Amino acid sequence: MQPTLPRLSRELLHSGFSFPECVRYSPPPPNLPERVLQFGEGNFLRGFVDWMIHRLNSAGLFGGRVVVVQPIPQGLARRINEQDGLYTLLLRGVERGKRVDHREIITSISRALDPHTEFDEFLQCAGDPNLRVIISNTTEAGIVFRPEDKAEDRPPASFPGKLTRFLYERFTRLGGAAAPGFIILPCELIEKNGRNLKQAVLQTARNWKLSDTFAAWLEASNEFATTLVDRIVTGYPKDEASDLARQHGYEDSLLVAGEPFHFWAIEASAAVARMLPFDKAGLNVVVAEDITPYRDRKVRILNGGHTMMVPAGFLMGHNTVGECMGDPLVRGFLEGGLHLEIIPTLNLPQEDTRQFASAVLERFSNPFVQHQLLSITLNSVSKFNARVLPSIREYSARFGKVPARLAFSFAALIAFYRGTEMRDGALLGRREDETYPIVDDAEVLQIFRSLWASTADAQAISERVLAQQRFWGEDTNGIAGLTSAVADHLGAILQVGPRAAMERLLATAG
Repeated sequence: MQPTLPRLSRELLHSGFSFPECVRYSPPPPNLPERVLQFGEGNFLRGFVDWMIHRLNSAGLFGGRVVVVQPIPQGLARRINEQDGLYTLLLRGVERGKRVDHREIITSISRALDPHTEFDEFLQCAGDPNLRVIISNTTEAGIVFRPEDKAEDRPPASFPGKLTRFLYERFTRLGGAAAPGFIILPCELIEKNGRNLKQAVLQTARNWKLSDTFAAWLEASNEFATTLVDRIVTGYPKDEASDLARQHGYEDSLLVAGEPFHFWAIEASAAVARMLPFDKAGLNVVVAEDITPYRDRKVRILNGGHTMMVPAGFLMGHNTVGECMGDPLVRGFLEGGLHLEIIPTLNLPQEDTRQFASAVLERFSNPFVQHQLLSITLNSVSKFNARVLPSIREYSARFGKVPARLAFSFAALIAFYRGTEMRDGALLGRREDETYPIVDDAEVLQIFRSLWASTADAQAISERVLAQQRFWGEDTNGIAGLTSAVADHLGAILQVGPRAAMERLLATAG
């Protein structure tokens, strides 16, 4: 019978518990004030932002802790408090060609609050002048104005509602227009997240008929920064939890796993860099006036790499990104697409983008991340439009020819959407002797279903798909040479199969 292991907590640390060599623990400086309010207690923020605050504290560059707010009634606040805000972060993967297995106790969280049951305690935080940073990750749907929110709700249902109520409490408790404001860093994965959150807060304030003085304070004393975050955080490693507990010598229900790579771009003033000097702690964080180039880099290289590779890789019989990276043919296709067709279209230093692409290839090869291809194919038409088509357009404009690998990826996308039967809201495609679900907007699926039911001619299918302004915002047959290239690749995929078609492509592509 296995002995009962202790639970990670402050009491365990005070008992003189000795951590094994594989786990790093550094006692935090004593009596650090709460300087960050964080909406969201999930895996990503704990594996990304809270780790960064921990690193700042360890380097003596911040001197503050995080009070976490649970945004919805169901969450981890109780469990976080049971462990006194402590948890283990496990970062594993490959970095610069070396295998990484880094385990550390994160000590940056002071406590967690559930505003649904501790609303007064939540508002009390607004009166603390030490609190100067607000961070959020409440899902992409969280930054939405809800007219049904009321100022007297305890709490308002939406995140912008909760934030508006908190900011108004700050305004009234600490002197109105003289109250110190916040640096607000939303991490939700939507474009211009800071601007959208600010608009939702101002709209909520108008809806509640709060004073013009408060609105002016929101504008003048608070900085809503737009951010771009990048790290794969896989969460609680359920299948390994028992083994990890035995290795560590303690139970940790909040253990979170992720990849070593991290990047955070923050579109804000220099004041943010002064308050949060992440770069001085050796963290891959950029504070700039315009982060559009970094967004383009991530969307076009990381996300675009996924989108160009996945349909072809799946049709060739692979099920995970790791399997694709283990196939020399698919990996060569991806590497050529990144270095020869995507990177030349970006307005960033080529060496920086090549280093980023090399890191992406390492991340895709991470043996600890089993990223299912079918999960990546969700809504692939809109993803292709946002992630790959801009590179096709720009390459064609700059070099006067069609990028061969990206055109092949367009053909593979069309082939992936080959299906004529609907089931449970998905269009069924066929790979060898098995069916697979194609999940997308209902109108997109119906268009592909009708097209494939009407003809199997590669030229006709290609012309009709490329003409769909509903998909691409334009008739992409107008991009010189694209239609014939896509039709040629699609015909090869249908006639000889995706592997032989890709082999032919790489044998002839420049």
